[in-house]
This record gives sequence, C-alpha cells and structure tokens, in this order.
Amino acid sequence: MLSLKSAVVRIIPRFKRVTLTSGCSSLARSSGNMENVLLNIVKGANDEKVTSVFSPGKQANFLGISPLKDVETKREGRPFRVSIEGNIGAGKSTCIEYFDKLATVETYAEPIEWWRNVDGENLLELLYTDINKWISVFQSYVQLTRLKVQTTKPKKLDTTVQIFERSIQNNRFCFLEHAYRKGSLTSADYAVLDQWYRWIRANVDINLDLIVYLRTSPEVVYERVKTRNRPEETGLTLEYLKDLHDSHEKWLMSNDERFNNVPLIVLDGNKPLAEMETQYKIFEDQILGRDSRGLKRSNTADELLGRVKKNLREDL
Repeated sequence: MLSLKSAVVRIIPRFKRVTLTSGCSSLARSSGNMENVLLNIVKGANDEKVTSVFSPGKQANFLGISPLKDVETKREGRPFRVSIEGNIGAGKSTCIEYFDKLATVETYAEPIEWWRNVDGENLLELLYTDINKWISVFQSYVQLTRLKVQTTKPKKLDTTVQIFERSIQNNRFCFLEHAYRKGSLTSADYAVLDQWYRWIRANVDINLDLIVYLRTSPEVVYERVKTRNRPEETGLTLEYLKDLHDSHEKWLMSNDERFNNVPLIVLDGNKPLAEMETQYKIFEDQILGRDSRGLKRSNTADELLGRVKKNLREDL
C-alpha cells in the first residue's frame, strides 16, 4: 500500500469573517500559470533562506500584513472553497484535473488570458519589457482578477465545491511579499496593494475553506520543469524555485495564525502522478469538505489516514 509518511496534514482553526455576495461571472478554464509570469522578476538582493527544504514550523516574518482575527467567517449559501497551492511543477493543474471529473465540483484555472488582454493591452508583455515600471500595475490587476475568480458564482445549482488554482491569499502572502523583498515593488506600491487587500478581506467574502499544499523539493520540480520544456519556462532557474519555495513555506508552514488561519492539508508533491492520485483518493472526503471528523490543527498523514479508516468502519 502507498506510504504516506512524508505527507503532512495541518488543520488550522478558521476565524469568523464578514460575508458579502458578489455577482462576478464564471471563468472559463484557461492555459498557463502565474508561476510563468514572474520568472524574470527575481533579480536583486538575496532573501533569507529556510534552514532546510522541509524545515518544520518556520515562523513567518511578513512585512506589513495585519492580523486576521478581526474578520468573521460565514459560508451560508455558497459552495465549499478549496485552493490548490504549490511551487512551479508541483502538480497543481493535474490535481485540478483530477477533481474536475466529479459532477458537483467546479474548477478554475489561473486567469492568465485576462492578464494578456486588458482592453487590448498585454500586461504580461509590458511586464517583461520593463518590470520595475509595470510590476505594480500588474500586481493590482492580478489581485482584481483573483478576486473575480474567487467570488465567482457556481454555474450549476448542484455545485457543492469550487476548487481554484492558487488564490488571492497566495498573491498577497506569497507573490506580493516576494516581489517586495526582492526590490521589485517600492514601499508605496506595497502599501497601496496591502491596503486594497485589507479592504477586500474585510468587505468581500474571499474566504477559503481549505488549502491543499502540494509540498515539493525545489530540486524535484526543477527537474520536472526541464523535462516538460515549456517555452515560457526557458529562463527558469533553480534559485528562483528555491525562493518561491521559501515564500510558500513562510506563508503556509508558519505557526503564526495571523498569516495562516485556513485549514490546511499538506501532501507530498514529490511523488509521481500515480501515487499523487492515490493520495487524492484517500483524502477526497476531506478535500471536498464531506468529512472533518477528528481533524485537529496538526496531523501526520498516518494519523489522519487512521481516522479515515475508523470513520469508514463506523459508517458501515
């Protein structure tokens, strides 16, 4: 049987948030990933490093984000929301495709086509032309488009789960922090984008009910990226993947609930596709919000698997 000892499940209690409805239209699935957008932005000063690739419980040190405990959470009238997070090559699109086959699940790829056509303007092309000039505009639009996606009303009445490839939280806690630390964003740009995020968080229901973190080694995903040989990833370096890994670790693996108050399932993304699908199947009820019995803030995969088996026996 598949060993899941390296997969870790951490469940962090949710706090309450204010809920406002949004009438944004549904997003058609599109090709491409945000991970291919900022490949050339990471020039500049060295970032602080995580002690080891999988160092447990590293405390985050975000620059300006405020605590989340002042916001209320309510989920009446909307589906269970799940975000798939992880480094480039972690398998997020494949994970989305696995769950897209289920009848009551709607999935949402990253809205990269929107970034390529803003009233005829290609923000990606402008970004690559002059990163320092356009990064603030680009980050503003990414935040807006992620807001639209994350507040999309389901297309079908029987939809019970919405699964997103990355989230507005990812943009704020991971990519925005990363760009600022690397010197691509000025302090003023960072402050404005931060204030926009705080207002959205306080006034719009952007809440996630679960994050699935496909945790990978930068060396493993670097080899995957070289193998798939996508043209837009030609300039991708191992150093960039290490930086992006560190950003995800600081956001998702922190012990500080101000930064990570969403229930989190951490799976071993280094596994090959067949074994990843086995993990998805084992934890399908948890990922789709069907079963939260026995979950606590921190679980090893073996502990959670034991409770899954126990719950199955009780249901017989």
